[in-house]
Amino acid sequence: MPAVCKILIVDDDEDDFFIISEMIRMIPAGKYEIEWAYKYDDALRRMAEQCYDVYFVDYRLGARSGMDLLLEAMEAGCESPIILLTGGGSVKTEHAALQSGAVDYLIKADVTSEKLERSIRYAQERTVFVRALRANEKKYRAIFEKSKDIIFLIDSDFRFVEINPAATQLLELPKEKILSLTLFDLVEDAEEKMTLRKSMDANEEIRDLELSIATGEGQKKQFQLSLVPQDEGPLTHLYWQGILHDITSLRKAEKATLQAEKLAAAGRLVRTLAHEVRNPLNNITLSVEQILADSVSEDARIYLEIVERNSKRISDLITELLNSSRPTESVLKRVMLQTVLDEVISQSADRLKLSNVQFQLSYPPDPVWVNADIEKLSIALLNLVINASEAMENSNGRLDILVQQQDETARVTVSDTGCGMPEETLSQLFEPYFTRKRNGMGLGLASTLNIIQSHKGEIEVSSEPGVGTRFVITLPLAAASEPPAVS
Repeated sequence: MPAVCKILIVDDDEDDFFIISEMIRMIPAGKYEIEWAYKYDDALRRMAEQCYDVYFVDYRLGARSGMDLLLEAMEAGCESPIILLTGGGSVKTEHAALQSGAVDYLIKADVTSEKLERSIRYAQERTVFVRALRANEKKYRAIFEKSKDIIFLIDSDFRFVEINPAATQLLELPKEKILSLTLFDLVEDAEEKMTLRKSMDANEEIRDLELSIATGEGQKKQFQLSLVPQDEGPLTHLYWQGILHDITSLRKAEKATLQAEKLAAAGRLVRTLAHEVRNPLNNITLSVEQILADSVSEDARIYLEIVERNSKRISDLITELLNSSRPTESVLKRVMLQTVLDEVISQSADRLKLSNVQFQLSYPPDPVWVNADIEKLSIALLNLVINASEAMENSNGRLDILVQQQDETARVTVSDTGCGMPEETLSQLFEPYFTRKRNGMGLGLASTLNIIQSHKGEIEVSSEPGVGTRFVITLPLAAASEPPAVS
């Protein structure tokens, strides 16, 4: 980032300009010169003159849109990064903005100084990278070798002919294997594959097309693909130069934020309803107890006791809902992950046997130590095992539990061969009170997510109807200096 970053904010609303500019000035250790353009033609002229390092463009600009300005500015030779701002967005609009050339897409209501700093930094880093790749051929090999993104060349048959080292790391495949594949072999989703093929068959340039790709270890990662056709003359063959940018962490962070917001909203709703229900319920319970204390007929007593029992049941249900909506507080101690799983399997052994489920435990040769609240982590893992057994009930299914240690994290993979789940179910799986069970409350997986997050961990799920489901829990490893917990 330059010593002083010159920023042009294009917005026809002076209040919005003031708010965004003040947030930028609040960025620590940043030096910015901020100017304002509120007219479309004036903004286009300034962008064509390339006097600024970063542009923030409002999506709504009177009769014309920020998307129109973005396209016209790029045609006029603007190479500095353009970040689109909008009052309210959709996935469709975001994809259209990114595919049109915007380096980022921010919703005004969600903007903070931290997000603006990250967006500015990412925009400039990406722009510097692309310019260096195009303009400085002498540095091509260094960029190619050291890039954290996958850089590759494919031939006219869409087969890989050159890849950089990041490809083997991110795709978790050996170089020889990748070079035997086509680009389409990596893409999981049929619709994404069709979109990609349509653009490549038309020899169109592709910018930031989001793709889901399965790695050699079976993980699904999200990438943004930029692909440019190259044809240097009639005597040479067409080839493609591409970049795959890993956005898996970004999408995970967005998903975790969304889940946290949903849990918080559900918690507020539960607490409000509980307060409104519990007050009249207490009055009912006290009234019934008072009547029962007096002399009443045997028939009346039977009905009053029914009311009393069900009032208590409702009160217990409210308590359970309230407990599920509160953030889990865990007392973390250094424990061996294998010991926790042994206890989970011991508790669920009878259920697995009754469900005709075969299970296989795979542990690494060395102990895997994590910081955990043994009781709560056991509950979270037990929920996954119980769900898996129910998904395979009377189907002679198989449950596999794999423990791995990778870098600074421990991974627990719980896989079953049950009925699986469609995509729409996966998107709601961890939401409180969402369930497909007839008598379920939908709190098990919400509680599991709550517990894993309290352990500073992550949980991912993938599933295919008729094939099975896989949960992957990632937890930070415990420091070796911490004493183990005594159970």
